[in-house]
Amino acid sequence: MTLGPTYTTESFRTVAACYFDIDGTLVATNLVQPTLFYLANQGTPLQSAMRLGRALLGAPRMAVAELFDRRTFNELLFSTYAGMSEDRLELLGEEAFEKVLLPSLYDSAHGLVEKSLSAGHDVVFVSGALECIVRHLARHLGATEVIANRLEMKDGIATGKLLRPVVAGPEKARIIRDHARGKGYDLDACFAFSDSYSDVPMLSVVGHPAAVNPDKKLALLAEAYSWPTMQLSSSGDGPRPRRGAPPASGQRSS
Repeated sequence: MTLGPTYTTESFRTVAACYFDIDGTLVATNLVQPTLFYLANQGTPLQSAMRLGRALLGAPRMAVAELFDRRTFNELLFSTYAGMSEDRLELLGEEAFEKVLLPSLYDSAHGLVEKSLSAGHDVVFVSGALECIVRHLARHLGATEVIANRLEMKDGIATGKLLRPVVAGPEKARIIRDHARGKGYDLDACFAFSDSYSDVPMLSVVGHPAAVNPDKKLALLAEAYSWPTMQLSSSGDGPRPRRGAPPASGQRSS
């Protein structure tokens, strides 16, 4: 979904993009929190209780899947949306952004995205969250484009299945590679930002990877490969680099 201006072939063409993971990178949430918001805000209290109960029964399988296969975890999690109407998903998507994502947004996330845009790069959010939520965050931060998961619909009702490709784990790397090829970006000139070790394939496919709020395994890997590492602050004074130069500056990490 393109949110920014389009350009003709005669006008300036951006040759690089900054690909951002969302959860844990720009916002202090994960996929579960917006899902719980959806399940808890159904048409009636009884419907909400029934959905939350079914999700609770499936929680052990989700916990195991998250340890071994991010894609399977996503598919199990989003199966809890089965039976929701497309209209309600859209309505609650905006509410989930306002009540779940926005309060959890790192203040310095604005500065990181703005720095990427100021460098002349397109900003692309690549997230395992639902597109109907992520697009509101993209508009808020000024991102150019969104690549996120979408639910399969039949007669306006969610089946609980995700449309392919599922945005998760190693698949993110292929999605970014294909996206860059389609847009004419030079992958060696592109940047990628994530907090999770599960996104190492996504980080490795670009010329300028950076670890943001990294988990322990990613922090160790970033140090081993001398990737820039930063911890986003919540004070509104911008990201605080921990290793290397801020990656959106246009300088290759070393």
